[in-house]
Amino acid sequence: MKNIYKKTEYIFEKFSTASLKVFGSSITFIIAVIIVIIYLISTPYNNQSFHTTIYDIILCFTFLGFFIIQKTINKSNAAQNLKINELLSTHEHASNRMVNIETKSEAELHELAKHYSTIGQEAEKEGELLTAKSIEHILERNKEDEKDILEDT
Repeated sequence: MKNIYKKTEYIFEKFSTASLKVFGSSITFIIAVIIVIIYLISTPYNNQSFHTTIYDIILCFTFLGFFIIQKTINKSNAAQNLKINELLSTHEHASNRMVNIETKSEAELHELAKHYSTIGQEAEKEGELLTAKSIEHILERNKEDEKDILEDT
């Protein structure tokens, strides 16, 4: 059952990523504009009430607005990710594991979030709230713990 869930989650993540690219594409917007123009030209306005006509126009603008907003969000996210990657790659104590983290699966992100929770809990327990630690500290310690367990057996 867990394997089916993971497979479904993987497929949905791939579908979501592809959808973001398609709906934020300039070509998709052009196709949407053509569809709206064809719709507006082919609609018989003489048989409609004024209210319905206004509704159709608002619907067309909303439809086109979706593609514009998606393109803007995609561009903004890409710029933000590049800025964060630059900061991570140039900071001495930052983990380079975090560069391009947006390409990770949701399960991998949850796993990394658990490691950061551990860092926060340990810092609070040890009274080192102002000490900078990278996720590499936790991952390295986990490797050492696993090595110690293997050596003990």
